[in-house]
Amino acid sequence: MISSKITGTGTFIPSQKIENTDFLNHEFLNADGSIFSAENDVIVEKFKGITGIEARRYAADEFTTSDLAFFAAKNAIKDANLNPEELDYIIIAHNFGDVKPGTIQGDTLPSLATRVKYKLGIENPNCVAYDVLFGCPGWIEGVIQAQAFIKAGIAKKCLVIGAETLSRVVDKYDRDSMIYSDGAGACIVEKTDNSDSGILSHASQTFAKEEAYFLHYGGSFNKSEDQNIRYIKMFGRKIYEFAITNVPKAMQLALDKSGVEINSIKKIFIHQANEKMDEAIIKRFYRLYKKPVPQGIMPMSIHKLGNSSVATVPTLLDLVLKGKIENQQVHKGDVILLASVGAGMNINAIVYKF
Repeated sequence: MISSKITGTGTFIPSQKIENTDFLNHEFLNADGSIFSAENDVIVEKFKGITGIEARRYAADEFTTSDLAFFAAKNAIKDANLNPEELDYIIIAHNFGDVKPGTIQGDTLPSLATRVKYKLGIENPNCVAYDVLFGCPGWIEGVIQAQAFIKAGIAKKCLVIGAETLSRVVDKYDRDSMIYSDGAGACIVEKTDNSDSGILSHASQTFAKEEAYFLHYGGSFNKSEDQNIRYIKMFGRKIYEFAITNVPKAMQLALDKSGVEINSIKKIFIHQANEKMDEAIIKRFYRLYKKPVPQGIMPMSIHKLGNSSVATVPTLLDLVLKGKIENQQVHKGDVILLASVGAGMNINAIVYKF
């Protein structure tokens, strides 16, 4: 049976490190423009307690999202020992296109995937490049699409990238601006005739009733600012409740389709959105099987890297595979679960065996 496997991974983590203390002099406002009663040191400490974030990374001014994607792609291609001319597809997940510092417009002409193909110097016209807009689960969805192309017999090798520069679409007066970061992660997905390894199953969902606008564009909380300039906004409490209710069920759906027992899962790589939320999701997932959460099952990178949207899962996966996260390893034969949730509201999960 034709399936697909990940043969190489790569990341690009920007060098500009922003600590929580860098926000102590910010002016944070409520949604109605009113001033917080609490001091910034209290706000920042409470933020760390909920999200787990201590620092995040911002891209240098000279780089855009497609640059970060290109850097991660090169690392993944090298890791897979692949000739880029052999790629059938380049799939890039992002949300806002290339946003230059000081601008308010996302640039997606041409597509970011086309830009990466250009930067890689690929001449093969049969290498198809396109973008995916699927919120934070975009990279996982790209991997699912690559798997579909391979199983359909129309592709053998695909490059899937998740890249974002969220630092350029945040309202500095909004406390939520502290969550977001920049980065890129990539992988090579290739055909395999070994159905006992690689992608075993997946689940993908879109919820589009009230939850469709839990993440949206909105004006600055500073009402003296031009309200026609829009920034990423979210209803944090609603997203938290939605995620802990629905993500475990999607993970269960993917796992049950795979035929793998819950006790065989060695690691769960979940979107790095909020530490407390991720812990609650994992706890509820294991509760569905009436099992306790195994110690060390969930690697985390959010503490130092923040939430880089589509880049969190591929970055986390690459860091663990390269031995760069303490006490976290994946070995041959291990079964892992990848999962994400984000704007849409979209949810997806993949069960994968090394």
